[in-house]
Formats: sequence, structure tokens, C-alpha cells
Amino acid sequence: MKGFVRENQLLSLCGLNCGLCPMFLGKYCGGCGNGNQSCPIARCAMEHRDVEYCFCCPEYPCQKCGQPDAYDSFITHQRRTADLEKAKCIGIEAYNREQREKMAILTELLEQYNDGRKKTLFCLAANLLELPSLRQGMEAIRSQGQDLDIKARGALASAVLHRIAAEQGVELKLRKPKAKTKGENHD
Repeated sequence: MKGFVRENQLLSLCGLNCGLCPMFLGKYCGGCGNGNQSCPIARCAMEHRDVEYCFCCPEYPCQKCGQPDAYDSFITHQRRTADLEKAKCIGIEAYNREQREKMAILTELLEQYNDGRKKTLFCLAANLLELPSLRQGMEAIRSQGQDLDIKARGALASAVLHRIAAEQGVELKLRKPKAKTKGENHD
């Protein structure tokens, strides 16, 4: 959106973790406020001037930002509100430190354990699992995967991350809208 620029590319205005997005990692997207498509929340922030994050707005939570999206894009939107609240509570610097550690874990997963089919899974795990769980998972993955080939390392990483997610009641899948069937009303 023209005129909308942000310094922090790790956490978007509305709470998306841009630093953990496959589009950002692949350099296909510059992150929030850096060449992205028009966004109603960015437009709102420009109207309210000096709103770095939605939680800084006197109208927060509002209809635009206060409800999580029903579906995901390249990145999960499931924790948007919780992540904004966490950033508000612990501060942006502390939140970004955690995000950088999650980015390092995600980079390691993608470089050492991705058999070509696990990018989305690893991005979801980095987004949805808490940092202490990710750390423990990585310790298990590293210790058990030392002498395995890439396919076996990928399977191991997948199994460990899915186990942790199941223990936390988290599903490591992007939420997609249901396809309309033939003859269904297309308002």
C-alpha cells in the first residue's frame, strides 16, 4: 500500500509473524508495509497516525483487528490476537528476541530436515508452538537425527513436531475455505 512503511518486519501491524512466513523467508514478500498488497488494517493505521501495532490504537480491539481471520494465507492467522497481546505484555523487543530464536529454529529445520515437502509444516510449528516446546523438540530431533539421511531426518522432525502439537491441542495445518460444490449459491 502506497505510503505505508514499517520498521519491524518480524511482527505485522495486526499480529502476523512475518518473520516466520514462507513468503518472507523466500524473499517473495517484504513483510508488512514493504511492498505488500493493500490491507484494510494498514489503511486504518494510516488514518489513525502513529499506530505501530493495533494494540497501540485507542480503539483496540476493534472489528477490523479484534477477531482472528477464519482462514489462513501463506502464514497462519490463528494466533494473531494472542501474539499481539503477548507483544503488548512483554514488549516488542522481548517479543522480537523470541521471534528471532524461532526464526533460527525454523531456518535449521528448513536447511537440515526439509526433504522438500515440509516447509509449510515447519513454518506452522514455528508459528503455533511455544518457544520452550520448540527448543525441547529441537533437542530431541538433533539427538535422534544425527546419522539419518534427509528423508529420515524430515520424518523424525515431522513426528516430533506433530507429537508436541498433539500434546498442546494444536493442529499443524493451514485453515483453508471449503470449496463450494457445483450448484451451490455463489453470492
